[in-house]
Amino acid sequence: MTVPLHPICHRAIHASLSNAQLARMAPQPASLLEVEEIARFVRWVAGKPPDFHAPTRRKR
Repeated sequence: MTVPLHPICHRAIHASLSNAQLARMAPQPASLLEVEEIARFVRWVAGKPPDFHAPTRRKR
C-alpha cells in the first residue's frame, strides 16, 4: 500500500523500521502505530504546524 506522507513522517518511519519490516506489516497505516517509537513520534508531532520540520534521529 502506498499513501502520501509528510517528509518528516516518512523519515521517522524509515528511521524506526527497515523496508523488510515494513513489507511484513499489515497494509493498514494504523499498524504503524503499534510500533512504540512511531506512536511516540505521532503523539509528539500531532501538535506541530503542517510546515514543521526537524531533523530525524536514526536508530543506533
